[in-house]
Amino acid sequence: MSGSALLACATRQLSTSLGMTVICSMVKVSVNYTGNLHCDATHGPSQSTIATDAPADNKGKGEAFSPTDLVATALGTCISTTMGIKAEELGVDLRGMTVSVQKEMSKDAPRRIAALPSEVHIPLPPDSPHRAVLEQTALNCPVHKSLPPEINRPTKFFWEG
Repeated sequence: MSGSALLACATRQLSTSLGMTVICSMVKVSVNYTGNLHCDATHGPSQSTIATDAPADNKGKGEAFSPTDLVATALGTCISTTMGIKAEELGVDLRGMTVSVQKEMSKDAPRRIAALPSEVHIPLPPDSPHRAVLEQTALNCPVHKSLPPEINRPTKFFWEG
């Protein structure tokens, strides 16, 4: 991380086996519980909002994304975004790429996400010289790296150009 990036972050040190880790506190999300298992979340910088509802199989009406749906959404959009960033660096156009994530909940207690299998459909040929770096970028996106190892997250890539 560059010196200017360090100055832009609120930092603190964590003791790790690898040394100092810098944590950048960059975005605040505010959540308002509106009742009946519904919440409205507001993204601080943009003020855009999303609504959540408890899922139908857990006392809700399923009228919006559930909190665990947002984890699956975060994984899919993070894969797409980080691949898009890398593709721009490589001078490659990924418009039309799709990512689907299937959220699977545990059948035993405690209720939790058990698996997030995903499929990435890439509008490039299978012999693309950027194949390996783009796949590794997807598998190393920040959300992928933030999920605990207990959550199974197989990722299949389909090169369709």
